[in-house]
Amino acid sequence: MLLNWLSRRLAAYLSKEISRHSTRTSTWTALVNALQPGDVLLVEGSTRISVAIKYLTQSTWSHAALYLGPHAGLGNSNNGEAHVLIEADLEEGIRSLPLSFYRHTHTRICRPVGLDDSDIRTLTDYALGRLGQQYDMKNVFDLARYLWPTPPVPTRYRQRLLAFGSGDPTRAICSTFIAEGFQQLRYPILPVVNTFPADDPDCDDCEIERFHTRHYSLFTPRDFDASPYFRIIKPTIEGHFDYRAIPWDDR
Repeated sequence: MLLNWLSRRLAAYLSKEISRHSTRTSTWTALVNALQPGDVLLVEGSTRISVAIKYLTQSTWSHAALYLGPHAGLGNSNNGEAHVLIEADLEEGIRSLPLSFYRHTHTRICRPVGLDDSDIRTLTDYALGRLGQQYDMKNVFDLARYLWPTPPVPTRYRQRLLAFGSGDPTRAICSTFIAEGFQQLRYPILPVVNTFPADDPDCDDCEIERFHTRHYSLFTPRDFDASPYFRIIKPTIEGHFDYRAIPWDDR
């Protein structure tokens, strides 16, 4: 009972926003128009835990959400705005929310290539089936280590500090929740690639590659950005971008 209380208090403390960014209206409109179901939306968070995650992963991105679109059946906000994203939140667990929740946040779109309607349906069914499940806080000590935003940890060990998990399939963190969804499709993120001799009598140096899936609990938000299998979408140049139309102020 005491452990649960401490976990909730720590989660609330770490979720507190410590800064806020501003996004231009034109950038927001471009983001709305660019997103497609199946996209992973990376977020440069501004909470206490975001600072730690960005430090440990040496990345701009501290959070990830899955965009499923307005027809995915995620519900609506009280003002009628459709929920189009699903994410694992530190306090609320796996939840859906409208895109406007991240209107004033620096984001990046990572798009899987080649998904068809059946794949999107599989991804959506997986996500809907996880709604309401809790964020994975293995124990209060795993959570408490983030209280120091920049612990003196050598670079090669930093990402390992994020590879925590209880092993309970009903719990997840933001990136592991999404990674598990793509593994339902056998879509690669950052697989382990092993090479073997090709046994080709006409080519002594030829090799073949075999891919192995990394466990979903090992993924962090930056991995979707680093993946060679996700296309980076920049909304401001996806439309009819014309650099000549930029209103420069030369004063």
